[in-house]
Amino acid sequence: MGERKDARNEEFQSFMIGRWPRLMRTAFLLTGEQHAAEDLVQSTLEQVFVAWRRVGSADEPEAYVRRVMINAHARRHRRKLKEFLAPKDDSGLVREVPDTGDRIAQADDRSALLKALAQLPPRQREAVVLRYWEDLTETQAAEAMGCSVGTVKSNAAKGIAKLRAIPGLAEMVTQGGRG
Repeated sequence: MGERKDARNEEFQSFMIGRWPRLMRTAFLLTGEQHAAEDLVQSTLEQVFVAWRRVGSADEPEAYVRRVMINAHARRHRRKLKEFLAPKDDSGLVREVPDTGDRIAQADDRSALLKALAQLPPRQREAVVLRYWEDLTETQAAEAMGCSVGTVKSNAAKGIAKLRAIPGLAEMVTQGGRG
């Protein structure tokens, strides 16, 4: 029994270490604040650890973890905790290293993108982050958000439309042949 428990703990630890950077990126984009993102990922992983036997044997454990994180974020938002997507003093933030194919992450002025993202309502922000930053399909995003594919499409379209309406943002992202 102890050996199986040790193996399960090692499997969870391996999963957690491998997914930590991506979970942190998603959490930061949802919460907008480094410490809130760390808290969100930590509380998510605590919940997942308790159910790891079931989660680890699932077809897509990462999708399950993402859903737990979205639900935890939604609960915090419903309690009306204030979120700041672009903190006034970001000197203490750990800078994300852009993925080689992530054009948004390669944009020169990430603070403008984060400020723009902060202007979106939470569900639109979730849809935009999951669809365009995490590159999930509409079905995967719907599963993560606990809603229909149509709701994801609607929220993502409205969110992108609001982002496109911000003066100078579209030009900043597409300048230099990036878009």
